[in-house]
Amino acid sequence: MITPLPGATRPAFRLAHLGFVLQSSNLIPYLTVREQLTLIPHLARRDARAATQQADALLARLGLSDRADHHPDALSGGQRQRVAIARALMNDPQLILADEPTASLDGPRGREVVKMLAREVHGRGRAAVMVTHDERVLNLCDRTVHIIDGQVHEA
Repeated sequence: MITPLPGATRPAFRLAHLGFVLQSSNLIPYLTVREQLTLIPHLARRDARAATQQADALLARLGLSDRADHHPDALSGGQRQRVAIARALMNDPQLILADEPTASLDGPRGREVVKMLAREVHGRGRAAVMVTHDERVLNLCDRTVHIIDGQVHEA
């Protein structure tokens, strides 16, 4: 439980244990794709060389190696979301929180992003919670819960 933690220690906890994939990729416009990923380890004061190697390995796994030196404005929406997933994975979080990760994507790209997220979560033995209105991706989830009129219902 994070609530009992003193306010000053919460950012360090989030940095060490949580990964976030937001509705909008929220990439920093003046950083390259590789720099987007190595920013997290830099903030955590991890070894820069190891972080670059980890970033390059993630980019290869997510099919973005050829985009490592590009800025966000040179990426498609799906590529930006894949960078956001890679960034969320850089600290090897125990839990990934994804808020509407398919909102800005068409159906096929949305499914691709959720498949990729699920594959990474399962492959790393981690957990993820995804909030979505996109019913086209629900069959990719291990468990679904619906909130209807303020009531929680197991699907």
